[in-house]
Amino acid sequence: MKKFIQAAGVAAFLIFTPLSVNAQGPGHDNPPGSFADLSERLLPSVVNISSTQKMEDAADFPEMPQFPPGSPFEDFFEEFMNKRGRGMPSTPPASLGSGFIIDAENGYIVTNNHVIKDAEEVRITLHDDTTIEAEIIGKDDKTDLALLKVDPKKHPLTDVTFGDSDRMRVGDWVVAIGNPFGLGGTVTAGIISAQQRDINAGPYDDFIQTDASINRGNSGGPMFDLDGHVIGVNTAIFSPSGGSVGIGFAIPSNLAKPVIDQLIKYGKTRRGWLGVRIQTVTDEIAESLGLDYARGALVASITEDGPAKDAKLEAGDIILEFDGKPVPDMRDLPRIVAETPIDKDVPVVYWRDGKERKTKVKVGELEKAEEEGLLASGPKSEAREGIPIESVGLEVGALTDEDREAYGVPADVSGVIITKVEMDSEAFEKELMEGDVIVEINQKAVQTPQDVQEIFRKAQKAGRGSVLLLINREGDVQFIALKLK
Repeated sequence: MKKFIQAAGVAAFLIFTPLSVNAQGPGHDNPPGSFADLSERLLPSVVNISSTQKMEDAADFPEMPQFPPGSPFEDFFEEFMNKRGRGMPSTPPASLGSGFIIDAENGYIVTNNHVIKDAEEVRITLHDDTTIEAEIIGKDDKTDLALLKVDPKKHPLTDVTFGDSDRMRVGDWVVAIGNPFGLGGTVTAGIISAQQRDINAGPYDDFIQTDASINRGNSGGPMFDLDGHVIGVNTAIFSPSGGSVGIGFAIPSNLAKPVIDQLIKYGKTRRGWLGVRIQTVTDEIAESLGLDYARGALVASITEDGPAKDAKLEAGDIILEFDGKPVPDMRDLPRIVAETPIDKDVPVVYWRDGKERKTKVKVGELEKAEEEGLLASGPKSEAREGIPIESVGLEVGALTDEDREAYGVPADVSGVIITKVEMDSEAFEKELMEGDVIVEINQKAVQTPQDVQEIFRKAQKAGRGSVLLLINREGDVQFIALKLK
């Protein structure tokens, strides 16, 4: 089983772990004979970070049970409770990680959000062992980044600059500096092993993978190219054991820099928002919608009061371009939208009814939408009766009040309910389930089991290789393409 661990805390072993990477900068054709000069120049810009978290108050411990006077249990429990919550001083939980100075004049330091999450106090230790208290300016849990600030008058600081992570290539050398296991000032080197890794850490996953030695405590530390520019923020490692096995991940600088710029300017992020729920365009979905090949982001549902609704986008559309930028894959769209200025009118190219169409969208603000509780809620459905759809291994029926209660189908959902899924069928392989509601087939609403039967019959007669279903499962909607026998 895969285990990604945050490299922040020496004492904590978390499911998501930060990592560091070493890479060679563009223009360096040969490996360096030594990293000594580069390391000597960069080490003063890297800091160790320790954060103290708020302790559980003694009052939060349960009260001692009441025993009859003289009971032998009375002394035992009194001693236990004193040790646990009253009599013995406790040490606040601490987290150790890394960071790097990006602005010596203003004292700005970048690290991972999980390094300072829930921290009551944050301190940074410089390369010469000077310790300074730091202030949290802003943090972003979606990219796991945070910005700290120290008083630059208290100690001279050395800063580094962000480089262009898009110029890096697989096989380039990188150098990582950090605080593994609290040891501090540790330099490792390696190459970029892969790019654009998605490890399910957040909505904007686009990690650089490296074989540089990264361990717990490296979180938040910089990954440098051979020119000394920061091209990544070490964030997580893949580790079955908790130690480095040569698979680490870093947030690319081109993803990190816009977030840090916003934290400096606003103290928080201000991301663009489209108001859609999307899913991957598979080969079957592309074929069923007449698209030449699988690309873009399939709109599964539209937020009622969102920008996409105002732009007349609909569930079933495939977004191919946004603001002049192509969308080669579903996971590219959230980042493109997030980095688009709020309130900007942008062109959108999408696929509907077998052809490309264009519209304009006024980009909203994601954080504001979250505060207002706006969610991408899509169309809903209704169904039940037991009519077989043998070509894909389904049985469907008209939706009853009993079905709604049993399967959590919202009252405003209409469609046809799946009453049975045959083992080893196409529907079974695509993970359709009893209780799923079919809202649409090939972008046509269905109201009765006979509607479903007729659409499948016509699709087979027309020689189509697949059909596209819009499924509602307990209020969550998604498109699923089924191959026809």
